[in-house]
Amino acid sequence: MSDARNSILTKLRKTRDAHPLTPPTSDFAPIEAKHWTPEERLSRIRRLMEAVHTEFLDATEADWPAVLREFLVSEGVGSLMYAPATEAGRRLVEGWGTVSPSPPRSRANEVCADATGGPAVRRKRGEGRGEGEASHDSPEGPATNPPHPNPLPGGERGSAPGPVLIPYDRPLEDLKPQLFESVEAGLTTTRGAIAETGSLILWPTAEEPRTLSLIPHIHVAILRTGALYDTFLQAMREQGWAQAMPTNALLVSGPSKTADIEQTLAYGVHGPKRLIVLVVHP
Repeated sequence: MSDARNSILTKLRKTRDAHPLTPPTSDFAPIEAKHWTPEERLSRIRRLMEAVHTEFLDATEADWPAVLREFLVSEGVGSLMYAPATEAGRRLVEGWGTVSPSPPRSRANEVCADATGGPAVRRKRGEGRGEGEASHDSPEGPATNPPHPNPLPGGERGSAPGPVLIPYDRPLEDLKPQLFESVEAGLTTTRGAIAETGSLILWPTAEEPRTLSLIPHIHVAILRTGALYDTFLQAMREQGWAQAMPTNALLVSGPSKTADIEQTLAYGVHGPKRLIVLVVHP
């Protein structure tokens, strides 16, 4: 450190120590006064989030994997990435249905059997989605996607038409081609939701990284009704955020959107184009 800089910092420290500042007392009374009943919390969260294009599904602890599968089938979603090391990941696989061997998949148009047994064409990812969607194709053209060697334990998938389950079980560098080119939906849990703002609390971990909620076009978030909070302050206090936090905690109120390009609102440019909240009731 130079002598001049050291001299300046020494003078500043002496002045600081000679005139210590006492931080003002925090007044949380206005926030603590905000309360809603459990029924009002969920209703408010749903109303606020639906206003910004969030979609909701209702299920129970026993049937949420089946409800999710049925919804994804109806939407024509071909793949779902999940965290196999989490309890939600294990429940997803257990409740996904009967499994049978699956042929390798590619990003090209696929012909598969629909519910009636006739042929149905599954489109490439991003085809026919309309304006405002971010594309991840390279300048040389659409990238091909190598099939995941293990869509389900044992290299299996559901026998009925439905999305392929892809576990997040490899380093990110190995998963990048699949994540950016063929994975259509990502599943994560949440730490609850905030009624005041209509926001989900995401708590990324090594087993369930934020990548699952950030890259796929569709983000499916599991929200249990027992983890609804009036305010952000209440959530931080009751969950003990001051004791330990991840590298980043996320508050998500809707799908990704931006209007910084010609002031035209576009979805999916900086993250998921759709946010599906799977509300799990007792």
